Parts: sequence; structure tokens; C-alpha cells
Amino acid sequence: MSIMKSKVVFIGAGNMAEAIVSGMVAAKFCAPGKIVLTDIRTERLAELEAKHGVSTSTDNRVVKDAEIVVLSVKPQVMDDVLKGIAPLLRKETLVISIAAGIPAAKIEDVLEEGVRVVRVMPNTPALIGQGASALAAGSLADEADMEVAESILQCIGLTVRVEENQIDAVTALSGSGPAYVFYLLEAMLAAADDMGLEKETARTLALQTVEGAARLMKDSGEEASELRIKVTSKGGTTEAAIKSMDESGVKAAIVNALKAAQARSIELSQG
Repeated sequence: MSIMKSKVVFIGAGNMAEAIVSGMVAAKFCAPGKIVLTDIRTERLAELEAKHGVSTSTDNRVVKDAEIVVLSVKPQVMDDVLKGIAPLLRKETLVISIAAGIPAAKIEDVLEEGVRVVRVMPNTPALIGQGASALAAGSLADEADMEVAESILQCIGLTVRVEENQIDAVTALSGSGPAYVFYLLEAMLAAADDMGLEKETARTLALQTVEGAARLMKDSGEEASELRIKVTSKGGTTEAAIKSMDESGVKAAIVNALKAAQARSIELSQG
């Protein structure tokens, strides 16, 4: 199967599906005419056709001649979607699921015997091509399938491979992770306002600080704790801030928050 010539069908045309499609088109992964998105919202489909030059349909039966099918619907409608497309998928079809909380085994159970599944947990920076996606192979997916899935997800950022039993931890770390950064920025900007900084100036400084700190850690290869120690001078302003956060239990609260997100992800996948 030539990836560039494959027909790729997205079941569901939400923001993440559009992000992947936009990345695929920009990277020339395949011609826009080879990409089909389905949805019940005709106005949404018209918007995507005009914006990306892709094909669209309100009928999921377009999967019948697809080499790759990407499941990007909400978890609560997944079962109905799978039952509808199961008789239409060819055995050589690769199914990639970006639906949160749906184990590959549940998808495999509904689909025809032999269909290969790769489960993916992306995150919202994919919307600007800066996503982080973790991929896990279902019981039948092989190396070639993983490479195809990686090629698609690499159009919107970096990818890593994990075992599926690690997906709940990935969900807590990077899937929900952007919200934690936004939460931190909310607090930083609220404090800046209290301290009298002009709104746009504070926003500019806060965004560059977060982006620059992440880039410094990435490029230096140093651990977060090492970099924190380097910038924390004895008796200085940073030490005062870190001491206050330690006394308030901020680090423990963050650890507990990620564990809560992991626990909720496990609940959803078992639900």
C-alpha cells in the first residue's frame, strides 16, 4: 500500500480531525482529494471542503474502499459508529482511533475479525502543528501499521510509542497537559495584574517565559530540577517564590492532579 495514494477517511470532523487533515495537506502526505471527512453537520463539512479542498460526506459508508480510517468521534457514539462501519471495512484497512477512553480491544471486538487498530492520544497543540501524540498498537497491528500511523500523526507534531496500558498515564500527562500550562498562565497573569503590570506586557512576558523555559529544558537536555536550582539564588526572589509554593504544597497538588486525571481516564476506558 502506498501511503501517498491511500484513501483516508475521518469519521467525525471535529477540531482534532481538522488539525490532522490540515497537517496532512500541508505536509503533502496525500492529495486533499484522497481525504474524506464524515459528519452529520453539513455546514461543518462545507467549511472543511472550502478550507482544505478535501471531500466530505454525511454517510459513513464511504469507508468501504478506504485503506485508512481515523475514528475521531465522541466516545458516547463510538459503539454505534463501529457497528455501522464494521461490515464495510476490508481486512487490509488500518483503523486509527483518537477517541479518548476507548481501548483498542473494544474497537476490535466490534469490527470484523482481522482489522488492525492503532490507538492514539494526541493533544490540542496539534492545532498549530506542535502536538504530542502517543501511539499504542492493538493486538493485530504490526510494525508497518505503526509506521503508517506515525507518519500521519507526525504531520501535526512529535510522536512516541507506548504500550496501551500506559495510555491513561499519557492522557494525564500530555493529553490534559496543555490545560495545566494554561492554568499556570492564568495564575501568573492574575498575579501580574495584582502587581500593576499592563495586561499586554504581562501576557507577552508570561508567554515568552513559558515557551523559553520549555525550549531551554529541551535544548539543554538538563532535568527540570537542575534548571530550577540554577535559577534559584540563595536569598533571592525566586527562592522566595519557590519556598511559598512548597509551603502551599503546590508540587504535591500537581502530582495528585495528574493521578486524578489518570484515574478518571481508567474509569472512562472501563465504562
